[in-house]
Amino acid sequence: MPLTTKEWLALEKKAHQLRRLCLDTTYWAGSGHIGGGMSIMDMLTVLYHKYMNIRVEEPLWEDRDRLIMSKGHAGIALAPVLVDKGFNDPEQLKTFNHTNSKMGMHLDANKVVGVDASTGSLGHGLSIALGTALAARVRGKDYWTYCILGDGECDEGSNWEAAMTASQYKVTNLISFVDRNKCMIDGCTEDVMKLEPFADKWKAFGFIVKEVDGHNIKELCDAIDFALDNREAPVMIIADTVKGAGIDFMENDYRWHYGAIDEDKYNQAKASLDKYYEGRKARAEKG
Repeated sequence: MPLTTKEWLALEKKAHQLRRLCLDTTYWAGSGHIGGGMSIMDMLTVLYHKYMNIRVEEPLWEDRDRLIMSKGHAGIALAPVLVDKGFNDPEQLKTFNHTNSKMGMHLDANKVVGVDASTGSLGHGLSIALGTALAARVRGKDYWTYCILGDGECDEGSNWEAAMTASQYKVTNLISFVDRNKCMIDGCTEDVMKLEPFADKWKAFGFIVKEVDGHNIKELCDAIDFALDNREAPVMIIADTVKGAGIDFMENDYRWHYGAIDEDKYNQAKASLDKYYEGRKARAEKG
């Protein structure tokens, strides 16, 4: 179903609220992986507020859709999303990554309600997602599995083993994303370990590839709609994103893979996010 302007604006508002909550969480924690958290927030917003079939009151409902956050360090983005949905107590965000907190830097599925898999050792999420998707097929279930990878973690060979398997068995109930922000902990991806031609690699492994602006709600929704209707081959959505999206002094700077936020930076970031939202809202209003 086409995305209406009203729905688009509602999703933009929610994404802005979640970006602000991710910033708050980073500030309360003192530091965190905020750069990559900001680059995936539009994907998370669209998935949790438009597509995923989940029950907050029944988090382990066996027919729920699954989200595997392969880039597990982006838990600083996922945790606010799960709190906002009502899975966890909002007060937990104020203790994020503090000693004895239930919410560590990499979210533990045994401690944080709504997390489908504990991740953080990069390169394993796609294999986990492949397993949950195949389990749905074997058990006759119709739930979907979504997986979000970082582009830097695509240096790991285990991703490509999972990709071969997904293609071999035509696992079309798995929809995958790569957060293509072109930055990783040590620098730009193309300087550390070249990924391009990136789309061609996934195509060669048997995937249908959709390349979209990862900060355009409509493009993300169109790509997901395509994947939901597709039965030919697994779909990889390469989302062209910006590290630290919306926070001007972080954007496209690999040094904000992980960073500390003091009060001055916190206030600067809030002002930048508010300005960013106004621009995003204006684009949605034009349709």
